[in-house]
Amino acid sequence: MNNTVKDLLKSIVISIGMALTIFSFVCVVFDIGYGGNFSLEGYQMTKMVIGCIIVGLGFGVPTVVYRNDSLPMPVRVLIHMGIGCVVYTIVGFAVGWIGGSATLGQGIAIAAIQLAVAFVIWFCFMRFYRKEAREMNDKIQQMK
Repeated sequence: MNNTVKDLLKSIVISIGMALTIFSFVCVVFDIGYGGNFSLEGYQMTKMVIGCIIVGLGFGVPTVVYRNDSLPMPVRVLIHMGIGCVVYTIVGFAVGWIGGSATLGQGIAIAAIQLAVAFVIWFCFMRFYRKEAREMNDKIQQMK
């Protein structure tokens, strides 16, 4: 398997894992918030877990754009985050995370939280990879 496919698979697994971890955390918060009476019917939990996997794919697959050095970084970020957020929004409406009985203000708040979480995660990964690249460059300079 070539490196692009390996990197893509790694990104997909990490993204799906993060989506499911965040989903699990939110489920616990809702369960506590509802005093242990948080219930879902009609396979809603199954739909939400499948939605999480799709959201993970929506954020994981577009990371391949970062391998294209000819695009400026802001364009790569816009493509990656744009696709991920659009996929999240579509899935959110489909499985009931967004919409339903939510008011316009709640919908805007949900969208703002979604964008904030997505960019915080992206920012953490960007810092990690920049630090890793800096350390690799330092080791190369020491070898000279």
